[in-house]
Amino acid sequence: MPGNDTASPAMETYTSPTGATLSYEVEGSGPPLVLVHGSFSDHRSNWFQARPRLAKHFTLYALARRGRGESEATKGHEVEDEAKDVEALLERIDEPAFLLGHSYGAQVALAGALLCPGRVRKLILYEPPRPEGPQPIVLERMREAAEAQDWLGVARAFYEGVFELPHDILGSLMASSDWQHIVKDAQASVQDVFALSRHEFDTSRYGALRMPVLLLTGSETPPEMFVTVELADVLANVRHRQFDGEGHEAMNTAPDAFVEAVVAFLSGDAPTHRP
Repeated sequence: MPGNDTASPAMETYTSPTGATLSYEVEGSGPPLVLVHGSFSDHRSNWFQARPRLAKHFTLYALARRGRGESEATKGHEVEDEAKDVEALLERIDEPAFLLGHSYGAQVALAGALLCPGRVRKLILYEPPRPEGPQPIVLERMREAAEAQDWLGVARAFYEGVFELPHDILGSLMASSDWQHIVKDAQASVQDVFALSRHEFDTSRYGALRMPVLLLTGSETPPEMFVTVELADVLANVRHRQFDGEGHEAMNTAPDAFVEAVVAFLSGDAPTHRP
């Protein structure tokens, strides 16, 4: 499918093999790069700073995962269902594409690459979370808040219970302009959290992947929250880039460094050290 190099991204829709309607935005020019956003964000906010920069190098296909953009909101779906969403989007592109996933979106992108490895030229994963991360008490708090349609409560339960943010830091986040986007996305994101908690993550499955993979991490995030090291041990062709002084959102907090790492890897030049 042709790229769109105009200022306004073009919105497209398609139907996943699971029957869900999905949407994505296309912009830029160059080889195709599929973006799979994480939780408590969407196809725009997750890449707010990076997308204009990346569009100078690639034709971007920014997937709006379930419940975002024009994509259908579903309940009870699994990571594997969203992997099929990614597979179907890759099949719509008339050539093998680059694939980049962040956080929960990195787990989805990884599972999607396993479904159709021949369609993925290179894969970038930024801190895919460990499925068993949220404690049962945190999941229950989120479930109770979601049943009451208390999306502020869902967001607070996640950031307090998963990231264990101190009161003052959480207060600063809640006072920032980002918080309204986080709360707005909580209804869709709670489904992400539940899906991830049910996900049977078997690292050995990914040893079959042969495309080059770049693992991105931030020096300020606890490595035990993510499966980066386990993946580095099994992937056949893996590289690593750490963003010093950054956390889980370098695409927005350090967009120049983030885009430099992505472009360098996808163009064939990247660091070779392991995490």
